[in-house]
Amino acid sequence: MQDPFLAPHHDGSPLYVPGQPPGVGDTLAVRVRIPARWGAPGRVFVRSIRDGEGHYDEARLLAGEGDDGGWAWWEARVTAVNPTLRYRFLFELPGTDGPSLAWLNAVGTSRRDTVDRDDFRIDCRPAPAPWARDAVIYQVFPDRYARSSAAAPLDALPDWAVGCSWDEPVQPRGELTPRQVYGGDLDGIAGRLDHIQALGATVLYLTPFFPARSNHRYDASTFDEVDPLLGGDAALVRLVEAAHARGIAVLGDLTVNHTGDAHDWFRKASADPTSEEAGFYYFSEDGTEYASWFGVPSLPKLDWSSAELRRRFVEGPESVVARWLLPPFNLDGWRIDVANMTGRHGHVDLNREVAALVRGTMDAVRPGLMLLAESTGDATEDLSGGTWDGGMTYSNFTRPLWQWLVREDRATAGINFFGTPAPGVPRIDGGDLVATHTALSSGFSWRVRSQNMTALNTHDTARAATVMIDGGAAVGLALAFLLPGLPTLFAGDEFGLRGTNGEDARTPMPWDAPDRRPADVRALIADLAALRRDSPALRDGAVRWLAATPDVVVFVREHEEECLVVAAARADHDDVRVPLDLLPGPWAAARPIDVGPRGASAEETAHALVVSGRGPGLGVWRLPGVPTPTCRG
Repeated sequence: MQDPFLAPHHDGSPLYVPGQPPGVGDTLAVRVRIPARWGAPGRVFVRSIRDGEGHYDEARLLAGEGDDGGWAWWEARVTAVNPTLRYRFLFELPGTDGPSLAWLNAVGTSRRDTVDRDDFRIDCRPAPAPWARDAVIYQVFPDRYARSSAAAPLDALPDWAVGCSWDEPVQPRGELTPRQVYGGDLDGIAGRLDHIQALGATVLYLTPFFPARSNHRYDASTFDEVDPLLGGDAALVRLVEAAHARGIAVLGDLTVNHTGDAHDWFRKASADPTSEEAGFYYFSEDGTEYASWFGVPSLPKLDWSSAELRRRFVEGPESVVARWLLPPFNLDGWRIDVANMTGRHGHVDLNREVAALVRGTMDAVRPGLMLLAESTGDATEDLSGGTWDGGMTYSNFTRPLWQWLVREDRATAGINFFGTPAPGVPRIDGGDLVATHTALSSGFSWRVRSQNMTALNTHDTARAATVMIDGGAAVGLALAFLLPGLPTLFAGDEFGLRGTNGEDARTPMPWDAPDRRPADVRALIADLAALRRDSPALRDGAVRWLAATPDVVVFVREHEEECLVVAAARADHDDVRVPLDLLPGPWAAARPIDVGPRGASAEETAHALVVSGRGPGLGVWRLPGVPTPTCRG
């Protein structure tokens, strides 16, 4: 049986599509690499969509068989007629009974016709700023990070809050859960920026800082000020200035899907059905009921058909979206909460329209900022509209990673697996990890894929250390840095914190309690961040899978300057074989990189690279870059 990884390859990365990003009307070189053992096509075409109709451009052979280790390069010149260029490859293969056809799209190769939704995509819009393209994100839940000397006293909290000492346990469920306040503030975060910088993080992402009636603050009572419990407006200014002085950008978190029921807008709307604010929400005809996020009464849903809501919230430099991006606050962008639900209610779907408004305002008031969308399911369609830089999505990385590294005992039976009704986390093997990751990444353009947040866990999930086998979280952290995407840490990952759900994961940082740090992996994270910072292959390189067994996966990140081969294992393993002609170059030139939990060695035999070792662990090797293909003859 033919090796499943022996197939033509293209992923939309700069190695295969140089000269990105294009503008509408630009012509691009679009390349594909074909391994000699797969077959030698007589002709190759790129089928692109122009104004809804298929168009074929014939490719030319650039590097013949044997010129690139048994791979042939083909290149076509393709014009981006529309804002999103969608395309696939067609191979005409010689045969004794006449030629046969094969397709290559973002899902893989096929001997039958394929659907347009699986085509590769390229977005025709300006590239992200370098700081955003190369970001390592560190997420902070402000109430649980650090208290400054100026923090509000716990005996002077609002009536909804219950003050807790820093070492008091978090209640993962129940009436007390959203009311526990530990008193972390923005000046406390500013006082710990050296810690964040030492980890190699370049973007500080704050969950909401607006006043609310919960510790999570996703139920904002106003968007006009910073919560005084966090230090007020001046504290945000101090934090952003201190972060910028260290080269750290700062993202805010904004709920455009809903407000809190204590918000000024909602109170006016509830009191006066003739008010402008009444049009901001979905009320029943008699005004006694209203739509809310998942039926939670404290989170009334916004109706984006209201022109006045758009004016106040999004449009222009005085809007909520713009105000916090401008002086004196100078945030560097937004993460939009439940962006996938925003503007959608029953038969109404204004989702892309709202996203375009947010993006348009940001580009108008301060171009080059970051805009990320929370979209927890299959986010490929929601992130394809040319507005979002990327997303906080769990489908293509976090979910399959958990399933591959999950404990085999019943310790995870009480863990909710991203909303599924079945108890615990279902276990998969390495082949399913690769298949799931590939399938749920295939709908993203390379730009979006490389700007998606790759998170081990977040404030809305259990902690990976609770879910995964011993040592699994370290392997997962490494993969977050080694696969395409923006590595995203949730404060406490560096100390191996645990938690059975999102609320339980929001444990106060154990700054002065080493006994509450199950695993100190600060050095590992700093090493991974440094490797990514110095590696063009990790920042911009293509990704190609080389092997997958139940316990081991092997892939390569390829770039013109260097290639990195990665073997990640969840258990001890012997004789995982990678055919030599799948490698990006001769193995004799490979040099090991000392990063992460070591657990793999590699030995070249006559026909294969044999990977073996202990797990959980990984091996990383650097090889020379992939030569730029040139015109044959």
